[in-house]
Amino acid sequence: MTVKKESRVYFNPAFRAVNESRKRYVIMKGSAGSGKSVNVANALTLKLSDPRNKGANLLCVRKIDESNRDSTFAELKKAIYTIFGAEWERYWSVTNSPLRLVCKITGNSVIFRGMKDDKQREKVKSITADEGKITWIWVEEATELTEEDFDILDDRLRGKLSNPNLYYQIIATFNPVSATHWLKSKFFDAPDPNVLAHSSTFKDNLFIDPQYKERMERRRLRDPEGYRVYALGEWGLLGGQYFNNWREALHVVKPFKVPDGWLRFRMADWGSYHPYAVLWGAVDYDGKMYIYRELYGYGGKPNVGTKESSRQVAQKIADAEKSDKSLIQYGVLDNACWNRQDPGAPSIAEEINNVLIANKCMPFNPSVKGREQVGEEIRLRLEGYKDADGKQIPALYIFNTCYHLIRTLPDITHDKNMPEKYDTNGEDHAIDALGYGCMSRPYTPQRPKKRDAYDMDGWHDINSRRRATSVWGM
Repeated sequence: MTVKKESRVYFNPAFRAVNESRKRYVIMKGSAGSGKSVNVANALTLKLSDPRNKGANLLCVRKIDESNRDSTFAELKKAIYTIFGAEWERYWSVTNSPLRLVCKITGNSVIFRGMKDDKQREKVKSITADEGKITWIWVEEATELTEEDFDILDDRLRGKLSNPNLYYQIIATFNPVSATHWLKSKFFDAPDPNVLAHSSTFKDNLFIDPQYKERMERRRLRDPEGYRVYALGEWGLLGGQYFNNWREALHVVKPFKVPDGWLRFRMADWGSYHPYAVLWGAVDYDGKMYIYRELYGYGGKPNVGTKESSRQVAQKIADAEKSDKSLIQYGVLDNACWNRQDPGAPSIAEEINNVLIANKCMPFNPSVKGREQVGEEIRLRLEGYKDADGKQIPALYIFNTCYHLIRTLPDITHDKNMPEKYDTNGEDHAIDALGYGCMSRPYTPQRPKKRDAYDMDGWHDINSRRRATSVWGM
């Protein structure tokens, strides 16, 4: 199909380097309102519509697959309507279920996927285009992805391209979060000839309305730290992060089969309008805790719940435990759930426990409350101890399948009025659940044993041998 269409799209000069780059990694950090996502959508739509780029295909990725509908898919549709106007249907085919865009001029397509779990990751590994190859990947809200997720996407861009005009490229767009995030160390801290690391703010957006600028000015006066991160697109201060000893590379591990001999338990924080969070933990023979399963009431947006009933959530808990319910030793739930709103009606905790008992699952017990103590227990486990060689050994590990816990834990900040506690105005539900679990298994850091030339393995102490023997039952 040969169609000539003259389009006029105005691009922000702040993104010229981005739009002209052929580097493999274009990493775009920007504040809210900077216009980075609109720019990417317009630029990619034009490139996919250009006959010179025949054989190119775009993969759009969000951590949660469904989130594409209101972000990448919506932005690209808007770009199509803007560029081609009332005649857009002559040039593009738009399918809402499943999400898919196909350019009628070139045959180039746009595919949308998520990276929430191993099943979705495997689908990404095997994805193919009807014509040509996946050449470009747009990762929106890239801070939601783990470094392992990103590496899987990177591996998708390989093989010889028959069209000399084409090239492989990953475009990542995101609002900055903690300065400890892997995106910063991977792409911003050291120069790399294959990387274009770009930063933008709302001040760079020529098309923003005056009212938005006024709102940002009010935020600058009321919340300078929030303004610095949210409006200026700077990395979060380490001092503002409550769990500043969190390191994803250290604390997040790949799933493995949890030994039957490890103590297993369940911890939960209730929510309906806001998310509920249920975590399953296991404690090994040395007292280290592993969070190996997560059930989270994510309503499609951060800090928005699913509005499910307590009985519905309880049934989901029971269903999740079909493979190991006989191994769950106990459960802890926010003690506020035992409060009765109506004296004649059961409490939330009673409703949940009734369903669990009916499914022959372990019921919940009330948690110990207290943000300061809860936060301190999590910190202690994140820190762990240092062995005789000075290597840090955490006492808390999280399976990389526990997406929402990993997503929200590094973003928790200090309470502005009581800095020894963490701020509960954020999305703290998985952290609360984790804290209840940690409070139920108080942790005492180990002290490294001194070693000498006659004892490089630490076995000269008869008491050490006895303790090890009793733990392993030998």
